[in-house]
Amino acid sequence: MPSTFPEVWLKRVIFIITSLVSAPWLDGIPELDVAVVEMGSGSASELNAIHIPVETFEADVLINNTTYPIASQAFEDGEVIVQLDKYQTKVTTLSDDQIIGASYSKIDSVTGSHTRAMLKNKYRKAIHALAPAADTTDTPILVATGDEVTAGGRRLFTYADMVAAKNKLDQMECPEEGRRLVLSTDHYNDLLIGVDKNSMATLLADINKGKVAPMIAGFEIYSYLGNPYFSQNEDDEWEKNPFGAVVSGTDRKASVFFLTKNVAKKTGMTKQYFAKADTDPATQTNRLNYRHYFIALPMKQKYCGAIV
Repeated sequence: MPSTFPEVWLKRVIFIITSLVSAPWLDGIPELDVAVVEMGSGSASELNAIHIPVETFEADVLINNTTYPIASQAFEDGEVIVQLDKYQTKVTTLSDDQIIGASYSKIDSVTGSHTRAMLKNKYRKAIHALAPAADTTDTPILVATGDEVTAGGRRLFTYADMVAAKNKLDQMECPEEGRRLVLSTDHYNDLLIGVDKNSMATLLADINKGKVAPMIAGFEIYSYLGNPYFSQNEDDEWEKNPFGAVVSGTDRKASVFFLTKNVAKKTGMTKQYFAKADTDPATQTNRLNYRHYFIALPMKQKYCGAIV
């Protein structure tokens, strides 16, 4: 077995997992310019963490001021420590014949299930984190208002629902640039279904290609299969389900909207764990798996919302 096996395979996995675009709704959001701190390396409690300076200061603006001296305002700056999410894959066994002289195509074939699983889970966790937990003034949860109701009891999503979301952000005086709406696949398809009946058909969708316009009602429009589910509590208020919770028949997958300037993301370390075949005379196979750290979250619980 070539001595470069662990290094080459790890570098290839890191390249794939950091360059493969699986969540375009996170495109253009820069990585936080902070160092990743590794704690407990190699132990069961190993973690990656980052220190984020959080600026909560917003200067008071005086209009047509006639009073001097101008009153002073203290600047306060804080810091939070954020632990990155950890993604681990199960062990894969490989014979020496499979890895000797392996090309990138062979490496990708073997590690593909690892990289796909980590990417799938980390982006599902990201959109879940960007969705509001509950309905508040700063994190509104709206309900679709379409006249038609599906067999499952879900009202169809409409253009008017996007305008309602826009209005909520307008009321918060949210910056107009960088507003994104990640539609659930149901909501995305609702727009396509409605084009024959909607006078704004040419603006909303290309029915032949099954595409919705990239910008609607001031939102950059995206669609994602892994949007979070919401359920109603005892007070009939919609709340976000915990990540990974079992979905019931009354739960609803929601569309999520947010402001890009309020989103932080950080990629941590990617590690490869392996045991060489020459240490396992019984089966004579190599074993490997991967650990990857990543997080995306809103910097403040504001300028984000959902449409159920």
